[in-house]
Amino acid sequence: MLGFPLWETFVGKGAGLWGWAFTPCARGGVGAWTYHYSDQGDYTWEQARNYCQTFFTDLVAIQNKQEIEYLNETLPFHGRYYWIGIRKLGGTWTWVGTRKALTKEAENWADGEPNNRRSNQDCVEIYIKRQWESGKWNDEPCSRKKKALCYRASCQPFPCSQRGECVETIGSYRCECYPGFHGPECEDVVQCPKLEPKGVSMNCSHPYGDFSYNSTCVFGCQEGFERRGAGMLRCLPSQQWSADTPTCTATTCPVLSAPDRGELNCSHLHGDFAFGSTCAFSCQMGFALMGSESRECTAMGTWTGEAPRCEGRAAARAQGVIDLGVTLGHSPASWSQQFRLPVPKMFSGVLDLSCPNNLAL
Repeated sequence: MLGFPLWETFVGKGAGLWGWAFTPCARGGVGAWTYHYSDQGDYTWEQARNYCQTFFTDLVAIQNKQEIEYLNETLPFHGRYYWIGIRKLGGTWTWVGTRKALTKEAENWADGEPNNRRSNQDCVEIYIKRQWESGKWNDEPCSRKKKALCYRASCQPFPCSQRGECVETIGSYRCECYPGFHGPECEDVVQCPKLEPKGVSMNCSHPYGDFSYNSTCVFGCQEGFERRGAGMLRCLPSQQWSADTPTCTATTCPVLSAPDRGELNCSHLHGDFAFGSTCAFSCQMGFALMGSESRECTAMGTWTGEAPRCEGRAAARAQGVIDLGVTLGHSPASWSQQFRLPVPKMFSGVLDLSCPNNLAL
């Protein structure tokens, strides 16, 4: 178990102002990003990290050029320099605190570095107040002893309302909000226009408040109606819905027409020949309607009943007895004369005549 000595603390408070202290600082009740280094003794890289994680957060993770300049101006010179939180892992230089690879844009190597001399230089030091290339980095064997340069993060334990990434800055921090959130602490949620569809059923889920980011609404239609448009809408970070509000339109049936020598009279509740439409059929004088007198458009898009037709009255009664209205006289000679009656012109088909009992045609 390492016996760690006292440490010295300094904090950034903006505008180049800083002060020595032995406790972390707070601004407005919010802890600021603070730097700390071991005042006595030097450590290997592993010992230095253990020291930082025990008393603070971790070895320093350099965020930007401004931070490098601040550290170089503020820290005292030390001949062995300071360890920072970069190490080669799996052949890649990595920020150990975040496990993120060092990007090309963030590199700050001294000339000719990293050179991996003797193939064992896997840790990184920062030159502080060096006569040349001050503030630059150099790869070193992890077993060498240097001062531990630590930081205490203000981004803990639950920064930015857990809706954004907390970015440490000197003496403070800022929140980079995830899509859909905004505000200093990402406490505000993007709002979308309230949905008020007409004639459409709607069921919504609001994880962050009514009609706000990531709200979802599912739409449906009553029986006999079909949805036109998306079945689900989502509130996007752009404050817009993922699609236009859908509508419901009545299911349509095939268009009907009047039968030959007939007429068609329809009533349309939800549009021409659509769900709920009813059509009545009739025939011209002298013709009889065969089939359904009325038909209705169903929710399935089909008509009830069968297509009707208009036929001559004699043909319409072909399966019954036709009464010619003839009364037979008492004289057989008069029977043939009385049967010479014209067949109505509207008659079509075969006329099957028969006589009463005991009589023949």
